[in-house]
Amino acid sequence: MYTTTRLKRMTKRFAAILIPFLFLCNHLSAQTRHEQTGWFFFMNGTKLNDKWGIHLDVQVRSHDGWNGVRNVLVRPGLTYYIKPNQNATLGYLYVPTIPQDGSTLTEHRIWEQYIISHKAFTGSLSHRFRLEQRFIEKAGDQTVFAQRLRYFFRHVQPLKSNEGGFTKGPFAALQNEVFANIHHQKNTNNHFFDQNRAYIAAGYRFSKKFDAEAGYMNVFAKGAVTNTVNNVVQLALYTRF
Repeated sequence: MYTTTRLKRMTKRFAAILIPFLFLCNHLSAQTRHEQTGWFFFMNGTKLNDKWGIHLDVQVRSHDGWNGVRNVLVRPGLTYYIKPNQNATLGYLYVPTIPQDGSTLTEHRIWEQYIISHKAFTGSLSHRFRLEQRFIEKAGDQTVFAQRLRYFFRHVQPLKSNEGGFTKGPFAALQNEVFANIHHQKNTNNHFFDQNRAYIAAGYRFSKKFDAEAGYMNVFAKGAVTNTVNNVVQLALYTRF
């Protein structure tokens, strides 16, 4: 109970500073690039038994102006279910960056995460803590190492009452994720702060096994010289087996 209460307080405080923080970041530097992109996101969680499961998410991201594919992310993982509302995952990520001119650059990651969920209002709130070890390919056949910490919360709020739990119907989703470089910032953007992703969406739960949603994400990324504000339209599909 103490842990859940503390997480709720932390989330409220975080949400209270989120919007002012985004506006502040957007005006800290005169050199800011603005982009318009589209992302497709698919995530599946499959339980093998009471303790073990498989995680997979796949993302496709466009170039600015929806002009072709820029990134494809494939992220498998092995999940251990600690409690019904807690789990930990160890995984791998493969992500090529496909430039509009020049050769493809590939990043490989090892990642570890912990998720805890609890009820909030009549919906659910989840907190995810993820650590990434990044092996980033640079031009000139060079690979550099960096490590990044990410904190993510997501609230799913049903839009109509559901007795016995939320199994079907429309919902709204609100989430935010903060990224921080904690090792070898010089190999990324030369800063501790890396980026922030704020997201709001509307969706429909077709069954306990399938959700679909569409929403808007504001991505503020700190650059070594130029910052980027990316206005993202995202389509997301979630499956659970």
